[in-house]
Amino acid sequence: MPDTQQPKSMTSFLMIWVGQIFSVIGSIVVQFALVWWVTKLTGSATVLATASIAAILPGVLLGPIAGAYVDRWNRRLVMIIADGLIALVSLWLAYLFWSGQMQVWHVYVVMLARAVGGSFHWPAMQASISLIVPEEHLTRAAGLNQTLMGVQNIIGPPLGALLLGLLPLYGVMLVDVGTAALAILPLLFVHIPQPSAVARPASDDASIVAPVRSSIWADVRQGLSYVWNWPGLRLVVMMAVIINFVLVPATSLTPLLITEHFKGQAMELGWLNSAWGIGVVLGGLVLSVWGGFRRRVYTSLAGLTLLGGGFTMVGLAPATAFWLAIAGNFLAGFMNPITNGPLFAVLQATVAPEMQGRVFTVLGSLTSAMAPVSLAIAGPIADMVGVRAWYVVGGLMCVVLGVGAAFVPAIVNLEHDRYPLSRAVSGLPIDVPTTTRRPFEGC
Repeated sequence: MPDTQQPKSMTSFLMIWVGQIFSVIGSIVVQFALVWWVTKLTGSATVLATASIAAILPGVLLGPIAGAYVDRWNRRLVMIIADGLIALVSLWLAYLFWSGQMQVWHVYVVMLARAVGGSFHWPAMQASISLIVPEEHLTRAAGLNQTLMGVQNIIGPPLGALLLGLLPLYGVMLVDVGTAALAILPLLFVHIPQPSAVARPASDDASIVAPVRSSIWADVRQGLSYVWNWPGLRLVVMMAVIINFVLVPATSLTPLLITEHFKGQAMELGWLNSAWGIGVVLGGLVLSVWGGFRRRVYTSLAGLTLLGGGFTMVGLAPATAFWLAIAGNFLAGFMNPITNGPLFAVLQATVAPEMQGRVFTVLGSLTSAMAPVSLAIAGPIADMVGVRAWYVVGGLMCVVLGVGAAFVPAIVNLEHDRYPLSRAVSGLPIDVPTTTRRPFEGC
């Protein structure tokens, strides 16, 4: 029986969030250790690229289907099982390294399996937040999540290097098993309400609806239809696709920017990456305390505009002004949670709870699908015009989208609009979402 009316509290979210800190850091440590092992063993960029594709594809291909199942299943159990799967994979890795049977193809299998677990865990986590966190704290919760992303970038790689110096590889894998267990522990005690089933037409009269279980493919189609037929949400997804298309090559080609333009080495690359990570942490903390503007969309658009300014600074920095690139990357990192955090809070507040798993995975699949496409064309273009062009074009595109979207009513009013779920489920077309007032709004 649905229990979405249970009292909401930040306490439950914080318990889960603390557990996820350990899980995320453990995952980064394992990723660092595997990449280092593959690099030392093969020295092949092709092998590393193939491993990266193996980590991306499950999210792209399984995303909408995983979201449909997340909307059906108990989200707390989904997270427990996903973390458990990741722990079992790390345990298998520990055995392979211990027994001396580890081979390169095992890395591909591991990346696929961990990505499958993540394809279910991430939407289950995001779709659970609106069910346990009061709406007025959604932006702060999103800020903490963004902070977690920054922490992993700062702590994960050096911790992985430290553990590789102290432990054998199978010991590093066992560390991830322990951190996964710490992530599962709070989930055993936290209650996450289950949203009601999606109402579907109970007869030929589409106005008469009842909670009837549909096929999984029908659920997937509903998720895609829900996003596409909501003008504001559709535009946000299109913006995200464009942004990822222009920024993924820039961030992926950063080592070439360091070596070819700034004539730097690994230390300079480390400084640039650290500037981003520190910026993300500080930006997430500021957002979690501040909460953003009253209209969350404006916070996100302002963050996107300044994020674009940071990337543009990196691209325009002269070879003799590496400090300017560091400042630009710090600014971009700081604005990353300011951009993404409020947007997730808006979606958690406006998308029907029973549709959130599908909506988040549709968003993730579409944006992730741009990574291999943009990377495929990034190399030849960078060879012709240089890496800096990607930073400048990507940064300016963010500025244009951030400023331009502020004048698009469908985007600006996104958090005050509600797509009529009964119309989406019945399959009836709709051009404009119905604007509704929240209970007691304005009183």
